[in-house]
Amino acid sequence: MSDLIHPSAVIEDGANIGADVRIGPFCHIGPNVTLADRVELKSHVVVTGDTLVGADTVIYSFACIGEIPQDLKFRGEETRLEIGARNRIREHVTMNTGTEGGGGVTRVGDDGLFMAGCHVAHDVIIGDRVIVVNNAALAGHCVIEDDVIIGGLSGVHQWVRIGQGAIIGAVTMVTNDVIPYGLVQGPRGHLDGLNLVGLKRRGVARADITALRAAFQMLAQGEGAFQERARRLGEETESDYVRQIVDFISGASDRSFLTPS
Repeated sequence: MSDLIHPSAVIEDGANIGADVRIGPFCHIGPNVTLADRVELKSHVVVTGDTLVGADTVIYSFACIGEIPQDLKFRGEETRLEIGARNRIREHVTMNTGTEGGGGVTRVGDDGLFMAGCHVAHDVIIGDRVIVVNNAALAGHCVIEDDVIIGGLSGVHQWVRIGQGAIIGAVTMVTNDVIPYGLVQGPRGHLDGLNLVGLKRRGVARADITALRAAFQMLAQGEGAFQERARRLGEETESDYVRQIVDFISGASDRSFLTPS
């Protein structure tokens, strides 16, 4: 125990606490938890299970991190939660460990912001710089790539993939895969364009944005089925950004795609 750890905190034998970790009042740290250097837990945080929390991550009051999955198929097998560096995990956030049927690991990348009340279910894989806004929920087995924003009160169906740089509007139910840089909105989410604001904020060149807009129009209005349009697009494009969309569409998935309306 040090001056950085409040005397009311419960740290079970076996927990691995890094250098300069701050643990506030009434926190509970399980025996298989690793807190990397400079992690900070505000008051009343529970970190349990086989859980790694990366360096410089801050977890706010009443978050519950590393509990068992909310999955009736779970039978107590040994599974894991891995959280990267410099994440901000706000009040009442829940993140569960994986399941044997989903690979056994729930994984969160670096530099994410998980706002109050949001949920990350079992076997979810989240990239870097992801923002999940208040009370949004990611169901089991989802894949959320880098730089995605998920609006408040939204829900993402199990097994859905959301491509890099996409944005999901508030109060949206996402039931199918979302292409990279896509813009999804509506109570039953539909693909409504590209995340042009996000692309511009990231400094993407005008030529690439123009190529993406032309690609979106081809996907929306070209001849043939959606997959056929994507295949032709891949044969014609010279843009790495467009190629990323084509590769995403041709990748393995358990869902169909949200297609342009």
